Amino acid sequence: MTRLAVFGGVYSNPYALRALADASRARGCTELYCLGDLGGFGAECDAILPLLEEHGVMTIAGNYDVAIGRGDEDCGCGYADERDNHFAQLMYDYTKAHTSPAFAAWMAQLPGELRIDIEGVDVHMVHGSPLAINDFMWESLDDDELALRVAASGARLLLCTHTGLPWKREVDGTLIVNVGALGRPANDGRTDVWFAEIDLRNGEIECAELVPLAYDWPAQAASMRVAGLPEPFVETIESGWWTTCLEVVPPRERARGAYHVYRDAMPSGFTVDTRSPGGSHPLAQGLAGHRQGTGGAGWADAPAPADDGRPVVSLFGSALFPARLWVYTNFHCNLACEYCVVASSPAARKRMMPLARFQALVDEALREGFNELYLTGGEPFVHPDAVAMIEYASDRMTTVVLTNAMLFTGHRRPELARLAGRPRLTLQSSIDGARPATHD
Repeated sequence: MTRLAVFGGVYSNPYALRALADASRARGCTELYCLGDLGGFGAECDAILPLLEEHGVMTIAGNYDVAIGRGDEDCGCGYADERDNHFAQLMYDYTKAHTSPAFAAWMAQLPGELRIDIEGVDVHMVHGSPLAINDFMWESLDDDELALRVAASGARLLLCTHTGLPWKREVDGTLIVNVGALGRPANDGRTDVWFAEIDLRNGEIECAELVPLAYDWPAQAASMRVAGLPEPFVETIESGWWTTCLEVVPPRERARGAYHVYRDAMPSGFTVDTRSPGGSHPLAQGLAGHRQGTGGAGWADAPAPADDGRPVVSLFGSALFPARLWVYTNFHCNLACEYCVVASSPAARKRMMPLARFQALVDEALREGFNELYLTGGEPFVHPDAVAMIEYASDRMTTVVLTNAMLFTGHRRPELARLAGRPRLTLQSSIDGARPATHD
């Protein structure tokens, strides 16, 4: 059996590289492979090569290494957004200025990929993907997109990095492992970084584990700060959240982070041209009313995020993404409205959320920062545990229950009495009609 340690995105972080060398040997790894991007982000560019040589790391080139080796003017990272490219250029200019000619020449001779048979397993190591050195292999790519990249490889095991986010998936007989990044956290609120441990034996992949790695991140942050690198870079090392280069990240991956858009990308409001053909539409009139102060609250009325000096902001808790959780406890109903959007009726399949699952969701929502819960269905009071759910939620956060209020009889009356006077609970009675005449 051969055990590999595979990592990428060192990003001038010698503290993480030393920790990787120690941890991988302690875990029984006999071969170490680096998938490129040795510079960028951190301050100590020339500290990387001696460590790679000391620990016998087999290394391929990333886009950074190709660019530094050739003396290019930019990193060739593959960003399209000008703000992403702004921060990428700051990183690259520092790396280029602080990388010795000897290290740059060493980068220039690195291979762009590695195809190797290990224990009878066809292994393909790339930086971005088999399509391009700066191609982003995101976990959220659909299977057709991943199949295209797998077909370009044909290997049993495909190892990549570049995105900075670790994940693995089997596609068309190929195990794809994105090893994440060693030089900066994975936008998960942890200071740990990531590598992959791969066990190969007799033509089989016995194990492919993504391993979090603790290291001396305060030393890395201090080094960057002393060097005068931009504070958002340092904050990422200290907090585990990405504060730059966000626009390239797909929505699914970006939603997991603490910050979601650049500050200057936040919408400042909406305008409606009432002279256009749509200007007489009720929606247009309503939006125009917001401008004139005659309409209700809207996104345009939300205060701007506080300017804390970061170039990015969180959408969570904003008018675009309020800290409000909607929970459908069940999908059947005591009424059979023909226009019901979710097709609820007494005949609908009785899909109900168990009480324990609901309680776990409320607890998770609190941990994630939600402060308001909307409970609905179907008709939530069809659920036998509706009152227990409402009690649990309203003990912990503001809770609004949407109900048709037609089941408040019989055994429900004493149960409802338990809910009376709860300061964080609102029962909202409404029957949605398809036309104004039948609404409520």
